[in-house]
Amino acid sequence: MSGSRYQNGAKTAVLLAAMSGLILFVGSLFGQGALFMAFVIALGVNGVSYFFSDKIALRSMHARPVSEAEAPRLYAMVRELAVSHRMPMPRLYISPTSQPNAFATGRNPQHAAVCVTDGILAILDERELRGVLGHELAHVANRDILISSVAGALATVIMFLARMAMFGAMFGGGHSRDDEDSGGGLIGALLFMILGPMAAGLIQMAISRSREYQADETGAHVTGDPAALASALRKLHAGTQAMPLPQEPQLAATSHLMIANPFSGHGLATMFSTHPPMEDRIERLEAMAGGPSYF
Repeated sequence: MSGSRYQNGAKTAVLLAAMSGLILFVGSLFGQGALFMAFVIALGVNGVSYFFSDKIALRSMHARPVSEAEAPRLYAMVRELAVSHRMPMPRLYISPTSQPNAFATGRNPQHAAVCVTDGILAILDERELRGVLGHELAHVANRDILISSVAGALATVIMFLARMAMFGAMFGGGHSRDDEDSGGGLIGALLFMILGPMAAGLIQMAISRSREYQADETGAHVTGDPAALASALRKLHAGTQAMPLPQEPQLAATSHLMIANPFSGHGLATMFSTHPPMEDRIERLEAMAGGPSYF
């Protein structure tokens, strides 16, 4: 567990460093002023997302707070797992959504919220639900909201610089005495405008997948029952594919938080998903459990 956790952490650090290196390289082409402006805009946009991530995510799923009197079993499981994760008891919400899914959000363990859908409560047994909740609390304990916010801020900087490259080439190229250099600059700007944001998106996707694997492992370690989470993931995959959510902007912004990809994905779409292939996640969990799980 510790070796795998170290590898996932190192992979995330390398990916963030790669994104930062790309920013510094491109920023050097525009000067410190442009780079500073890009960082200010990125911090503003992603700062709002970071501090209000819980409200944004819960609102997108029409979630309502649930009391302990309404859901005593749910509270008991989350309280026990919160103690195991050495974190405060998070706020609990239920979304009136038929699709089986769950997510955790909040900028730190002191401001965390866990949301489950009506659909997941209907199809999972207590053991499987405990596995899912262990996974969600692992995201909070591992500070994954902070990591995704940093990655989002860096991606915003890259996209801002890509637009600057395009506008600079379009409106500044005419002042060049060398038409060939001007044309080359325009081509380079066009390439960066396309490839820069694409590279940033792929790095963000890789970071998200790495954190998802880590939450599976951390949650399975804390619950001591990786087979239960593997069983739950099978049911969730079948349920999300049978009842995909509409790809609305609000839901799209929240989808990376959910334990299972809420949208239907086939072929090339799965290659660009923020979630790892469900088959790989289940296989890893079964290996932790010592073999295939049967329920």
